[in-house]
Amino acid sequence: MLTCETSCRPLNEEMSGDFMTLMTFVYLVAGLVLLVVGAELLVRGAARLAAAFGISPLVIGLTVVAFGTSAPEMAVSVQSAWAGSGDIAIGNVIGSNIFNVLFILGLSALIVPLIVSRQLIRLDVPVMIGASLLVYVLAYDGELSRLDGALLFSGVLIYTVFLIIKSRREQKDGAGGEFAEEYGLHEQPKPYAWLVNLGLLVGGLALLVVGSNLLVEGAVALARALGLSELVIGLTIIAAGTSLPEVATSIIAAIKGERDIAVGNVVGSNIFNILSVLGLASLVSPTALVVSANAINFDFPVMIAVAIACLPLFFSGYVISRWKGALFFAYYVIYTLHLIVVATNTPGFETFQHAMTWYVLPLTAVTLLGVGIRAWHLQRN
Repeated sequence: MLTCETSCRPLNEEMSGDFMTLMTFVYLVAGLVLLVVGAELLVRGAARLAAAFGISPLVIGLTVVAFGTSAPEMAVSVQSAWAGSGDIAIGNVIGSNIFNVLFILGLSALIVPLIVSRQLIRLDVPVMIGASLLVYVLAYDGELSRLDGALLFSGVLIYTVFLIIKSRREQKDGAGGEFAEEYGLHEQPKPYAWLVNLGLLVGGLALLVVGSNLLVEGAVALARALGLSELVIGLTIIAAGTSLPEVATSIIAAIKGERDIAVGNVVGSNIFNILSVLGLASLVSPTALVVSANAINFDFPVMIAVAIACLPLFFSGYVISRWKGALFFAYYVIYTLHLIVVATNTPGFETFQHAMTWYVLPLTAVTLLGVGIRAWHLQRN
């Protein structure tokens, strides 16, 4: 005779599994929402407090606003490192940097061609490439130690101080005026406004902490449920989710005609992600962050290649045209497909990888080299 204990067990297990899957997505969505809202409150409160202490709008734009859009990456990677999920911490940064350039700049340029400032070519993009190469060298031994983290974090301090000194010397208020208008930095302060702004700052930090906890917990559960590695989840879902502030900032800036800000926001965020986010995550981790072989052999090189690809494309006419945007966007789709194909052992994986390695990537390298040489030749003439 069948009892409910034996006959109902599969049904109970199925219902429990469905409930767990639902809760996983609830955690992911809730975590992303809290991260985006928290980042907005944090940036707004910090920018107004900085203005109240006499810091110029331009300096605020270069530091608080630019770095504030990377607050979700910081919260998630630090929380992941502290919890022992190093693959999510590292995958989040690598994936976010790839997503920022290929997806965000690609989509923004498809909407309207983007202007690239000369400072970006001469300073910020080379710094982004240098930071990408540095972290790759540090991670090549299979881990990021506290010493590595201290070296990376000192880099962002030096970069930030240099930006502040440079901005004061130049005495330009173009981008600063745009940030000042967006965050109300020129408005007459109201009584007890500092208290409200302090509340925004603290509230934003609290939401970032709660949101990062939910997102990391949901991501780990999703990775286990789908049989995917935490690195793949970090490179895709987490990376795209924590980059939502950059998506909003760059696309809105492009639509408004502030096309130099759209590009500068992405490059600045990428520099911050590598030096500050990975640096701090390595410092707070109980043990050295373990870097997987897949990340060393594939994902880090892709991040470096994406950073280097910016130079010839940005340098050619100092404009990211629609065809360049389409190229960036197409490559993000291909990169994501590659991750999915590898993770799921999809039939035809070897054919796909062979086509990428021996046809698509070399063809793109030759194209970029040709664009760079042509742009350099035109600049000389």
